[in-house]
Amino acid sequence: MAFFRTIKNIKNLYGKRVLMRVDFNFTLKDGKPIDSFRLKAIFPTLEFLKPFRTKLILISHFGEPKGKFDKKYSLEPIAKWLLNQDKIFQNLKFIVNPFDKEGGETIQNLKEGDIALLENIRFWKGEEENNPKFAQKLANFGDIYINEAFSVSHRAHSSITGLPKILPSYAGINFENEVNNLNQVLKKYHHPFTLILGGAKISTKLGLLLNFKNKANFILIGGAMANTFLKAKESNIGNSLIEETMLSKAKGILKQKNLILPNDVMIKMRNKKIRIIDIYKLNDLKHNDFKILDIGPKTIKKFSDIIKTSKEIIWNGPLGYFEEKPFTQGTVKIIQSILSNKKARITIGGGETIVCLGQAKVKRPMPNAENKIFVSTGGGAMLEFLSGKELPGLIALTKNKDLVNLNK
Repeated sequence: MAFFRTIKNIKNLYGKRVLMRVDFNFTLKDGKPIDSFRLKAIFPTLEFLKPFRTKLILISHFGEPKGKFDKKYSLEPIAKWLLNQDKIFQNLKFIVNPFDKEGGETIQNLKEGDIALLENIRFWKGEEENNPKFAQKLANFGDIYINEAFSVSHRAHSSITGLPKILPSYAGINFENEVNNLNQVLKKYHHPFTLILGGAKISTKLGLLLNFKNKANFILIGGAMANTFLKAKESNIGNSLIEETMLSKAKGILKQKNLILPNDVMIKMRNKKIRIIDIYKLNDLKHNDFKILDIGPKTIKKFSDIIKTSKEIIWNGPLGYFEEKPFTQGTVKIIQSILSNKKARITIGGGETIVCLGQAKVKRPMPNAENKIFVSTGGGAMLEFLSGKELPGLIALTKNKDLVNLNK
């Protein structure tokens, strides 16, 4: 992997105007994030910058407004929430439009130690279009660029790949931690090696699956992903969510001997009754008006037994319809099995996966000598990295311009 600089390499940082890309694309409930993991991930960088009295300008997106101002995608509720999260945000300034007179003056008048948050950067088309002129407008606000948004670094957007072409650029502390941990998994993995994949789509995880199909001893499949594989096996899946365009690809993957599908599932019938049923009995049902919404107890035990003996575990995606009880059971039980394994190196990632950890009411796993656990902030970025792809945001940092002036 090419070398990239981190903020620890900057020698002349005091009082600088710092543009920092973060990911505040939180899942909200009643106007508040239901999980603050991605916020906490940037705290080491915020603490590092604090003594240098930088003028910090945070850039983030929220949802997919498609280049238009849309109140429901505004970062203002998150800005108000941040004010109550930590004293580091007690004087946070929210800038509605950094490119108009009022917004520009607010940025210009930032004092040393101030922090500002720009409105959703995707309100401007130039962001997702990776427009060089738009990137230049952003660059005019800062002296230094820091990428502390590994989770969106698989996107070639202005605030990810455009700014490093203009400003001296560095990786944040968590960004560096992400790359180092995930790179270790790619370089060396231990056996027995178990890959656990859930969530809705095969297509988003296909690269990861293919990259590890001949490396993992076991590939455990749950969530709506499993429905597509079951359909490809000609099992009756009723009205369950599937990915129609992936059925042909799924048939080919089924040839993998290490691929393990559920052997029983929890379904919701048309009368809303919940039933646990073996997969082979699904074809005996008299009607197709049902949905598969979780893995069953036999599958939970089978998966858990494999997990307990594993020495390398990668998990991405819930194993069932985690948003609704009682379909949380499969995911919660698998989480408990994963975290009870004290010998394995464990890598966990994905936006929904992180939310599952929080809602399962388990203590947030932290790396230690006995239990080597890494929880990635990345969803798509983690999947692409572990698929062996080069992330545009990471490439941009490795190709960054010379930093002579800042290293004097």
